[in-house]
Amino acid sequence: MLRSRFGKVVGHVALSSAIIFGVGATGVSATPLTPFRYEDQARRHCPGDKVVWLDFKKGVYYRKGQRLYGQGFDGSFVCANEARDSLYRSSPLGLR
Repeated sequence: MLRSRFGKVVGHVALSSAIIFGVGATGVSATPLTPFRYEDQARRHCPGDKVVWLDFKKGVYYRKGQRLYGQGFDGSFVCANEARDSLYRSSPLGLR
């Protein structure tokens, strides 16, 4: 237990955060994100899912029909479920 310059007790924070966030807990898994350069490759990889364009720099994915779908150098085609499970968010721009 340490005291900070302002007189607050510091030291139990690391231990309590480890308990709260479940360090060492089992059963947590992440869906692997498989990026593809070409849309056909992604379509073959996920036949039952939609293909989206994932912009890695912005952390957003675009659906087919949106203006930025397939645009840019910092992105790849991926399955929509994989993008969602990897915590990327959908673009707020509407379909065109």
